[in-house]
Amino acid sequence: MTSRSKARAAARLAAVQALYQQHMERTPLARLLDEFHQHRLGREIEDEQYAEADVDFFDDVVAGVDARRDEIDAKLAEKLAAGWTLARMDKTMLQILRAGAYELMARPDVTVGTVIDQYLDVAKAFFDDREAKFVNGILDAVAKDVRA
Repeated sequence: MTSRSKARAAARLAAVQALYQQHMERTPLARLLDEFHQHRLGREIEDEQYAEADVDFFDDVVAGVDARRDEIDAKLAEKLAAGWTLARMDKTMLQILRAGAYELMARPDVTVGTVIDQYLDVAKAFFDDREAKFVNGILDAVAKDVRA
């Protein structure tokens, strides 16, 4: 993996964490971005060194999901099985799907395969293989709609 790829992978993981924080605490976007810039991205937290992240990419994903949340959520909701809603979904899983869907919808410079692979890796940081397969299925379905 190149240093650019590693920095983007770190940005994706941090974006999911930031989106989770925003979802749970209703942190305003500017304050959220500033907090991550100042205290998290590339920093040491509780004796763990966080990887250097592509800050511009992080900002784009977080701000993009924030700006297009309704559109993203509508697209994700279309792909859920009957009887499932976004409100029922695990909150971390929801942020993974939102970030991945945003990239598929708004970042044509990133290949579908890269988006899906990267968010599978993020899912595996939090969940078992079953949930990672769920991420794969939903993001693949979104990609077929938005990257046709």
